[in-house]
Amino acid sequence: MANRRIRMEKIKEIIRLGEELNLSNRAIARALNVSRPVVAQYRNDFKATGLNYVQIKDKSDQGLLELLGRNKRFKTPRYGDLVSQFEGYVKELKRTGVNLQVLWEEYQRETPRGYSYSQFCYHFQVWRQASQLTMHIEHKAGDKLFVDFTGKKLLLTNPKTGELSEVETFVAILGASLLTYVEATETQQRADWIRANENALWYLGGVPLAIVPDCLKSGVVKGSKYEPDINLRYGDFARHYGTVILPARPHRPKDKALVENAVKTIYSRIFAPLRDRRFFTLRELNQAISEKLAEHNERYFQRLKMNRRQLFEELERPVLKPLPKKKYEIRYFQTAKAQFNYHVYLSCDKHYYSVPFQYRGKQVKIITTASGVEIYHDNIRLASHLRDRTANKYTTSPEHMPSHHRFYQDWSPGKMKYLAQKVGSSVHQLVDQILARRTHPEQAYKVCLGIINLGKKYDHQRVDRACQRALEFEYYSYKAVKNILEKGLDRIEESEPSSKSLPEHENIRGSRYYK
Repeated sequence: MANRRIRMEKIKEIIRLGEELNLSNRAIARALNVSRPVVAQYRNDFKATGLNYVQIKDKSDQGLLELLGRNKRFKTPRYGDLVSQFEGYVKELKRTGVNLQVLWEEYQRETPRGYSYSQFCYHFQVWRQASQLTMHIEHKAGDKLFVDFTGKKLLLTNPKTGELSEVETFVAILGASLLTYVEATETQQRADWIRANENALWYLGGVPLAIVPDCLKSGVVKGSKYEPDINLRYGDFARHYGTVILPARPHRPKDKALVENAVKTIYSRIFAPLRDRRFFTLRELNQAISEKLAEHNERYFQRLKMNRRQLFEELERPVLKPLPKKKYEIRYFQTAKAQFNYHVYLSCDKHYYSVPFQYRGKQVKIITTASGVEIYHDNIRLASHLRDRTANKYTTSPEHMPSHHRFYQDWSPGKMKYLAQKVGSSVHQLVDQILARRTHPEQAYKVCLGIINLGKKYDHQRVDRACQRALEFEYYSYKAVKNILEKGLDRIEESEPSSKSLPEHENIRGSRYYK
């Protein structure tokens, strides 16, 4: 009776707002949260009576129904036959491509003398409004998964101290079947957020066309009505699963009403039953949540003779996209400039990775996982390397090197010193010093080879003397040795110290003076 009084009060309110305030059908529908066709039909029925609102405002519910001619239709077999199909229509409307026009055409083929399309829609809207279904008919099967964190927290108990700590609770709900997934996480940070989203997809056993989060920072960097800025990792996660992120629009409550209603239900069906239990680990808590979640998904709807799990198996599972073979590996993003030596610097590991030499000087994007490094330019992958966390080292692919650099690939410090020794001992010493002063021996190979190859142009003795002079002045470069040879500085002999004694002079004291 309470539900009927509410409905009748709305009918009277439709009449009052239209007759006394002269509001449009659209405005009345928005104010009372009913459909516009329902408003239009009731206003037309009332106009046909020739009465005004003052004359009917005190009428009983039964009297108003009789006045509007609403009781007659319940005695009509044609109407009764139509109403008997409405519950089936609720499920059919969730299938892709099915709308009221399609259902009416099928109804007409089976019932040629049935209602017109406008009357068909009107009766369905009235029944739907009156039935107060706990589910949204407009969501298509496999279309959207709504996700969010709850506002209230569950608790873990420290087994040693007894201290309580709050944990987050993630909720995901499918639009059509209302099948729900719930999981406790340590934080709302990106890694926990993405992993909870992923666990929801594997719980469903498939992937919807879109995932709809609220404007949570872990998923949406900047909310916008038209162009929200999706977090890079969250967008990458969506690409891995072949879906898309469609954030709820700011200040649009209807976009997230479904998940907010689900959260309220979860409070009573999961939070409340667990409120007096103590959990020491996240795993224990999630096990208890899983048990209560199964009960929730298997509880029957009030009006439909089905539960969430059955509706999901019948409607949504067949249309979900298949899961990928592997789970998503969380990836991290960084931009860098390819250096002159065609390597990029991964700052978190302090390690260098090669790209094709043609891209030196270009801005690139580095994507890292726990095990690998990928480098992109203009969304084209340039390189893929196994991750190496050794600081100040180089990872180089031979195919990335220009042809004249590949010559050095098989060289080693020992081989370089061996060749230097063949030219001269001072050459060997200088090469050894140059190799020792470079962080990476590979960076010194070209300098050392240049010095060794001077022995092809100059006499080995001259090159060795030039290296000796460079060592004396601590010049550790190819250019220094080359300049010494070109200017002939290697030929200059150091002057002999003078052995002549000082001349005798009365102003000069001899050594005997200091004895």
